[in-house]
Amino acid sequence: MPDPIRLLGVSGSLRRASYNSALLRAAMELLPEGVTLAAHDLRSVPMYDGDVEAVGLPAPVVEFREAIRAADGVLFVTPEYNYGYPAVLKNALDWASRGKDQPLLRKPVAVTGVSAGGFGTVRAQLALRQVFLGVDARLMQRPELHVGNASKQFSPQGALTDESTREKLRAFLAAFADQVRAQRSLTLSQ
Repeated sequence: MPDPIRLLGVSGSLRRASYNSALLRAAMELLPEGVTLAAHDLRSVPMYDGDVEAVGLPAPVVEFREAIRAADGVLFVTPEYNYGYPAVLKNALDWASRGKDQPLLRKPVAVTGVSAGGFGTVRAQLALRQVFLGVDARLMQRPELHVGNASKQFSPQGALTDESTREKLRAFLAAFADQVRAQRSLTLSQ
């Protein structure tokens, strides 16, 4: 049996009743066999400051970077604010992408998200994809998953109840696991 795949999940929302965090929790339930997913909360990551970085990385930043480094792949789940992704996610990525030892380099990543409107974070995901090109992460191009009309997809308690969306999420996670396995095989053969 192949080694299990360890994924890290990051929600770009700090709101307790976040649909994006709910989608991340649903992903934890719908993983393919042999795959684990641990969530990382960005609440404690301070705002990026080059002066602070020059003195030394704050403990929450080190923890975030090490969580990325330890994972075989990272799943980013983003809301959409003003046609883009939120500052908390940009800030965390700025910290994670700094220095020669940045952990996103050639790391398999996937992006999804939930919105209240019908477009399902299409613009936010597109903007976030540009960041991953810039840091040379291995971004999963297809399939894409844009979950819209959040109030119809989730129960008031935050459970993903729409069966069609659950199946799309299951297929999205399986495709990402396949990408991570392929990247792992490529790395081992080099």
